[in-house]
Amino acid sequence: MTLRLRKTFLGCAIMAALMGVTSCSSYKSALYMQEAEQFNENPKSQLYDFRIMPKDELIIVVSTTDPEASAPFVRRIGQSKELNNSTYGIQDANLLGYLVDNNGCIDFPVLGMVKVSGMTTRECEAHFRELLKPYLKEVPNVTVNTSNYKFSVLGEVGRPGTYSSENEKMTVFEALALAGDMTLFSVRDNVQLMREDATGKRQIYTLDLTKADIANSPYFYIQQNDVIYVKPTKAKVRSNTFNTNASMWITILSLVTSVSTLVIALTK
Repeated sequence: MTLRLRKTFLGCAIMAALMGVTSCSSYKSALYMQEAEQFNENPKSQLYDFRIMPKDELIIVVSTTDPEASAPFVRRIGQSKELNNSTYGIQDANLLGYLVDNNGCIDFPVLGMVKVSGMTTRECEAHFRELLKPYLKEVPNVTVNTSNYKFSVLGEVGRPGTYSSENEKMTVFEALALAGDMTLFSVRDNVQLMREDATGKRQIYTLDLTKADIANSPYFYIQQNDVIYVKPTKAKVRSNTFNTNASMWITILSLVTSVSTLVIALTK
């Protein structure tokens, strides 16, 4: 083998090795929850409970064996605040939600202002059962649900937008799945989550979705009104910039060519 062929072979081998390393690196950066084996060896259990916050809208249903007895505590659309249940067809109307104010309270029929912020829905149900005992001959059945649980997913995902869910327990992966998942041009180890707490303070947290221990993060479960932002990779930004610049220069070149052709035609 001549020296020239050896150099050529060596150059090809180096290029192949570099391409392999780059390919492996790109492949690894596209994977979720890596090192799962280490995580499974020492898992940490974490139970998540949805907590009511200001600006939440609650649907509260109070029922007893005697519908007339519980009627004053069930407000429906089209029904007055005083809850005169004699309105025709009111039993079939939709329930009216209770908006939690900035102080964490709702204005509930008969009871007045009741603080609910910070409670889970089950705690809220138990709280209302105790408050309603003096007004009823039996312990009422109370159910509490949220009607405006929503979140937003922005950036390099399949379907950016704002989504709502009836599920009060949703992981960041489930939220991304609803948004069409991340694309191959997404930065998975630097996902940003913006969250507003009960006092109105907003903070941004960074999530590394390539690590399996993300499941132990306090931000693994999203809350109502969370905003998830997925950054694009530098390659995607460069590609878009190149395409934009190329289109601009092609347009300019076409214009210059047209003008030059016109000038040459006029000077003949």
